[in-house]
Amino acid sequence: MLPRITPYPVPTDLGIAQARVGWRPDPARAALLVHDMQHYFLAPFGTSDQALIGRVVDNINGLRKHAAELGIPVVFSAQPGGQSLAERGLLQDFWGDGPPPDERALAIADALTPAAGEHRVTKRRYSAFVGTPLAALLGGRDQLIITGVYAHIGVLATALDAFMRDIQPFVVADAVADFSPAHHRDALRHVRDRCGVVATAAEITEGLQ
Repeated sequence: MLPRITPYPVPTDLGIAQARVGWRPDPARAALLVHDMQHYFLAPFGTSDQALIGRVVDNINGLRKHAAELGIPVVFSAQPGGQSLAERGLLQDFWGDGPPPDERALAIADALTPAAGEHRVTKRRYSAFVGTPLAALLGGRDQLIITGVYAHIGVLATALDAFMRDIQPFVVADAVADFSPAHHRDALRHVRDRCGVVATAAEITEGLQ
């Protein structure tokens, strides 16, 4: 039930200078989340034009590199396949069965294969906090740098959930993707106006250093 996505230019004009709050990423306080970057969720972008996802993946990997250098925890979220109706809950009504029990579909994108020392959590709801050990993996850190898909669904829900847990969310504008540029931009605006900071990958990297 996922829509076919037409690649679009990543919006980068909603940067840290427009933040309503003065939060800045701190390597002693931050963790990096790579949200649902599985083949199943990337398939709607197709293979004819990988400019969008290619840029997102490159930016995520750049952030992972800096995280490794600075001792920042990296957490991947991923949905399981073949979930029962009880596991799916209300998601079934909106999205159907979800990912199939197929190893390739469930795998994280090849270019983002988790490295030794990086964590992976299994999630079944929009927010990466719900029903997962994400909060415990943060180990008291109170900033979460969020990347991945989809911006207006799980990324936004996780940012809102982090905010309600007194964890400062930073959504990386050019390290997330969505159904359309309008969805992408709306998600970034909601984060900026209601619960967190929107920044580019370059701004996050500069802030961490």
